[in-house]
Amino acid sequence: MSSQILVATRKGLLTVHAGANGNWQAKKMHFLGQPVSFVLAHPDGPWYAALDLGHFGAKLHRSEDQGENWEELPAPAFPEQDPATSEAEKEAKEEAPSVEKIWCLTPGPGEELWAGCIPAGLFHSNDGGRSWTWKRSLWDVPERQEWFGGGYDHAGIHSILVDPRNSAHLLVAISVGGVWQSLDSGTSFQLIGQGMRAAYVPPERSQDPAIQDPHCVVRSPQDPDRLWMQHHNGIFHSRDNGQHWTESEDVRPSNFGFAVAVDPNNSERAWFVPAMLDECRIPVDGRLVVNRTSDGGTSFETLNGGLPDQFAYDLVYRHALDISQDGRFLAFGSTTGGLWLSDDGGEHWTTVHQNLPPIYALRFVP
Repeated sequence: MSSQILVATRKGLLTVHAGANGNWQAKKMHFLGQPVSFVLAHPDGPWYAALDLGHFGAKLHRSEDQGENWEELPAPAFPEQDPATSEAEKEAKEEAPSVEKIWCLTPGPGEELWAGCIPAGLFHSNDGGRSWTWKRSLWDVPERQEWFGGGYDHAGIHSILVDPRNSAHLLVAISVGGVWQSLDSGTSFQLIGQGMRAAYVPPERSQDPAIQDPHCVVRSPQDPDRLWMQHHNGIFHSRDNGQHWTESEDVRPSNFGFAVAVDPNNSERAWFVPAMLDECRIPVDGRLVVNRTSDGGTSFETLNGGLPDQFAYDLVYRHALDISQDGRFLAFGSTTGGLWLSDDGGEHWTTVHQNLPPIYALRFVP
């Protein structure tokens, strides 16, 4: 049973523990005062914390002893341009930028690790993050010229899915740049994702897979071909590993949001935290709710037990909703520093904390 949650906030990484009486309590803040953009509790034991230090760049740390000690690792980085390159060559060939943010970390088998960044760089490590290789093949696809930032200045990679049946098979989701597939560990990529719809472009381009804005994509542990997506303007699901997507209709109170979690024991059951719309990123009518589908996206229940019922201004980022590995607990955190937990599938929520810094991501420790 999961008994710890790692909470990445604007002012540090908080560990939250389940007490003997069943109450969850904050225990310790790591990296005090520093923005933690993402956290990973690796299934094999190590913890990873990505820091976004602004002027000082993106940093990466690893702990082998559940946060007692941290080792700084080299952060993913685009290769520097050769100083000997002539000015004419520099003008003719775009120079790779700097990594502004490590937006996600995804484990593969053994010590294999993938990192998605802003700008949309994909990086791979075979040694637990001690060294990184840039997968330039995705950067060089012609469609990248149409990618753009959805809330950030640049497009970014926020979801990397490694197929548990074949670790060479990757899915990478980009905001805003669609969903990409690699069958050879990132040596080459193909654009996939028929069925998605973009409401923010002219109608004749709404079905173009290259300019879709997936906000978050997750895979069902029970059925690896079953994927769920919170899109910029809808909720979508796939039954063929992302090749085709179906949109859920008439989702109330809103189909806009960022986060999604899927039941590890039931691929047809998933949770979302809606907001009003892109231009007004608060709960509809000031009422914080969680949407749940138990029939594969055909219908949704709106759950609010224990959550703020009025004057709520909480937004839940794409990595700030998670479900424990055994499916017993759900947790989510908000931009206003609220942290809530449910042990009955979202029917009722308990407030763990109300005064945290803005929460960027949270993950249960396996």
